[in-house]
Amino acid sequence: MTAELEAEARRVSWEEQLADFEEDQHVPPMRRMLTRMRHNKLLLFGSGLGILMLAAGILGPIISGADYAAQSFQNIHLPPLSEGHLLGTDGLGRDLAIRTFVGIRVSLIVAAGVTVLALIIGLILGMLAGYFHGWWDRLIGGVVDFVWGFPLILVAVLFAGGLGEGLFPVILAVGLVNTAAIARVVRGEVLSLSGREFLAAAPAGGYSHFRIMWRHILPNILAPAFVLASYYVAVAIIAEAALSFIGLGAQPPLPSLGQMVADGRNFLRQNHWESTIPGISIVLLVLSVSLIGDGLRDVFDPRLRHEAKGVDGE
Repeated sequence: MTAELEAEARRVSWEEQLADFEEDQHVPPMRRMLTRMRHNKLLLFGSGLGILMLAAGILGPIISGADYAAQSFQNIHLPPLSEGHLLGTDGLGRDLAIRTFVGIRVSLIVAAGVTVLALIIGLILGMLAGYFHGWWDRLIGGVVDFVWGFPLILVAVLFAGGLGEGLFPVILAVGLVNTAAIARVVRGEVLSLSGREFLAAAPAGGYSHFRIMWRHILPNILAPAFVLASYYVAVAIIAEAALSFIGLGAQPPLPSLGQMVADGRNFLRQNHWESTIPGISIVLLVLSVSLIGDGLRDVFDPRLRHEAKGVDGE
């Protein structure tokens, strides 16, 4: 009797899975993707945290209405929750709340600039190297390996020496290194597509190389490229903070989270909040982007979805 009940339960479970599969096949691809996103806890939590940080960077300075460069030597080193200063003040009496909000905005601007630059150039170089092979692959591969071999700090110092200190050299330096990483991955994805039937038959249809790359290759490599780019947003945030910490990033009076950590490191024993508050902001920014990257990987990578279904089925 027990064996019959177990067999019946397995049959019902199999029929339910089959019904879900058939229903899933009739759902438009975009709707399936949105459904997977809604059920991905990492993506939802990371997106929620990212929206909060984005709101803090965009709306925080507007709501506060304070001047991030205003100094008051009568109100130096005030602790958080002091009157008129939600997060306290630093060694020059500047409000930490408004400076943290602006620092978050600076980090997001740099991360966005780096990601757009790296994604566009990395996609172009990776597709050219993977599609044309030959001397294109050797030339682009050599340049990518050359750039990849340089430490990020050295690249940033070179750009800062040639272009001056500020955010623009940081975006170029970090973007150049991230471009090399994305180009390597895109090249591998294009090479994996080169043996597919639809790509092999495209030249026989009279399509130009540009049309083949634009219509057939690009849509198939966008998902892994975007997932990788989401990870390198976190790298850009950390790199900007590190470069600002050593004085190569945002220049005073414009605040940066890394610069704020550096300014408060001499007062860690007495007034640790001057470094811990911007430090926690960096952690939250990186955490939100990393969770979004993990969630996007789970949504777009079919192998991970099949593995997850297999575990659930067991």
